[in-house]
Amino acid sequence: MNNKNPFGRKKEVAPLESAFKDLLKAYRLEDKFQEKSVVQSWPEIVGKTIADRTSSVFIKEKKLFVKLSSGPIKKDLQMNKGKVISLIEKKFGQGIIEDLVCF
Repeated sequence: MNNKNPFGRKKEVAPLESAFKDLLKAYRLEDKFQEKSVVQSWPEIVGKTIADRTSSVFIKEKKLFVKLSSGPIKKDLQMNKGKVISLIEKKFGQGIIEDLVCF
């Protein structure tokens, strides 16, 4: 019998999470994946009240841009941007977001 794998794949089994991280690292997509994760987790990070009044969230050059429909919430978020950045760093690690811009 021939024990060689005809597809040239590794025979050992890797956990899906580990394989996914290796794939992101190989294609240098780790930062983009983390940024997308922050955007997707925005409602979880800030809560329902702020998330309901958020119309747009995106990241550009390590700055998190948030478009809000409520003036008082915008002002409150600007005053507490250090706390929001701290929550993001706690959940996703440091270096992903350096500033928060509300508009």
